[in-house]
Amino acid sequence: MAKTGSALALCLLSAATAFADVEFYQTADRTKVGTEDTFGLTIVVGDAPEGAQLQFPTPDEFEVLSRSQSTQMSYQMGGGGAGVIKRLQRYNLVLRAHKVGTLTIPASVLTAAGKTWKTQPLKIEVSKGRVAPDPRAQQQQKHPSIDSLFPGFPNFEDEDKTAFPDFPEPDIPRSDSDLFLKASLDKTEAYVGEQVTLTLVIFSRVDLSSVDAVNMPKLEGFWSEDLDTPTQLAPEQRMVGGVPYRAYLLRRRALFPVKAGTLTINAAEADITTGFLFNGHRVHRKANTLTLKVKPLPSNANGPQDVNVGQWRLSAEASQTNIKLGEPIQVKVTLEGKGNLRNLSPPALNGPSSVKIYEPTTTDKLSISGGLLGGKRIQEYVVLASQTGDFTLPGLSLPFFNPETGKHEESKTDPIVLHVAPSTTGATAMGIPSATPSLGDAIHKNRLEATGLKSLRHTASFVTPAPPLWSRPFFIPLALTPLVALLSWGFVGMLRNVVAPNSPAAQKKAKTKAARAKLSAAQKLLKSGKTTDFYAEVERAVLSFLEAELASNVVGLTRPALDEKLAAFGANETVRAQILRVLDTCDMGRYAPGMGDEKSRERAIDDAAAALGGFSAK
Repeated sequence: MAKTGSALALCLLSAATAFADVEFYQTADRTKVGTEDTFGLTIVVGDAPEGAQLQFPTPDEFEVLSRSQSTQMSYQMGGGGAGVIKRLQRYNLVLRAHKVGTLTIPASVLTAAGKTWKTQPLKIEVSKGRVAPDPRAQQQQKHPSIDSLFPGFPNFEDEDKTAFPDFPEPDIPRSDSDLFLKASLDKTEAYVGEQVTLTLVIFSRVDLSSVDAVNMPKLEGFWSEDLDTPTQLAPEQRMVGGVPYRAYLLRRRALFPVKAGTLTINAAEADITTGFLFNGHRVHRKANTLTLKVKPLPSNANGPQDVNVGQWRLSAEASQTNIKLGEPIQVKVTLEGKGNLRNLSPPALNGPSSVKIYEPTTTDKLSISGGLLGGKRIQEYVVLASQTGDFTLPGLSLPFFNPETGKHEESKTDPIVLHVAPSTTGATAMGIPSATPSLGDAIHKNRLEATGLKSLRHTASFVTPAPPLWSRPFFIPLALTPLVALLSWGFVGMLRNVVAPNSPAAQKKAKTKAARAKLSAAQKLLKSGKTTDFYAEVERAVLSFLEAELASNVVGLTRPALDEKLAAFGANETVRAQILRVLDTCDMGRYAPGMGDEKSRERAIDDAAAALGGFSAK
């Protein structure tokens, strides 16, 4: 009995020792925050007893944005060589304050086997707005990159890993924090004509199935060009205020302000479907407004004010410089670089009066490099000399303002010297046809003569007036002819409908007309945003058309069975593949994400019209 009591006392002592070794506390990564800041609360539980229950603090003045958990195990050598396993559980909460003042985060509570542990409450000073950068972000920036640790090692952390690397961390809205829409500009200030990139992103903590419609704002005061318009939802993991989100790029546009001042960009809007299939739920989200300070171009002390903005290089080359009289040459002027290519004002090629320069043929090739819009403009001139000799086409000059350096710069070309020899017949001069034909002297009304302006003269002629048209004998039969033709046409049509209203040809024509009416109905749904109704109407139009042409029911047939029926009817492989592809697109458009934008619907209805036309012309 004594031994039993001793063993029980030893067990209670061990349990008490285990309880006494419990490590339990909570800390905050900041004690001073703003109402727009997020901060981290960490609760640590070390060597918790079996079956222990943790109660998190539930402060009314704070919003819990996210919660995560991690466990660490460590092995330590104890006295007498015995090993001790230590288990540490860490709970990380991301909070945001609702109001200003000195707020209290209550204690966390841990209970096990009738015993209770409590942490110390925490005091947090909250002011309005933002207070300081998030220390978690600063800590991530302090981590050395692999390039600094291992010089020469390949850098795998390039910006191609993300579709929108420069998008700043947004503020989490107080409502709709699980799914929100944010717009951003890569600059807060820019010169007139300088590119500013507008990016629109969805941040979500729920599953998305499709984006049904995106309404971009009217960009008044800007020249805009599309940089990226994804057709599929491609998520990227992003941390926003310590909270994990999936980010989806919706639009990226290059904006070029056309006037100075503070310009406002209104909020974009989007209709988004969350979940999948029958669990889908459609929501409407509105992004934030943006403002941009646009600075006027500085004055150019070395010349006139520039209208070209960007980084540009000008070059010119001639197809040949040693020619014979009567042989035309081509001069190619190339302008390439970064900026708004469509708004450039390139210099015109000119030369002496003995050289005719015709209007150029212009070709623009837009390109995107590193998120910046640019490209190449090629102007091809035809040049023809009217006499022999050496002629110089002066060099060209393009002044522009470089927003990266903030300076006015200039790109120049070298002059082109032409050596014109006599023609094969020995001629040393020739007439040059004008680009626009001149009017002959016979039709000039006013002419400058040697003695001045020649006076206007007019010679009159008199004829007997003809009798009026209504008094002529053929007038009445001619006037009644359209009426008789109209009545005859109506009578023939009515007779045809009475005689053969149910003929196979008439039925086929009626069904074909009904199918095209369905396609017209789908056309009306194109801009309505009703993706499911649109694709269903397109599918009904195609199937109705096939039933009219084949004189057989095709609804419910599998794709292989339909293909066999079309082949038996005589449709070639190209036409059959086109029809089946349209039907597959309709199936995918009703269920697959990324098919709800207007461009996809336009492409679907164009493919359907082409398929019906191809089948009719087989």
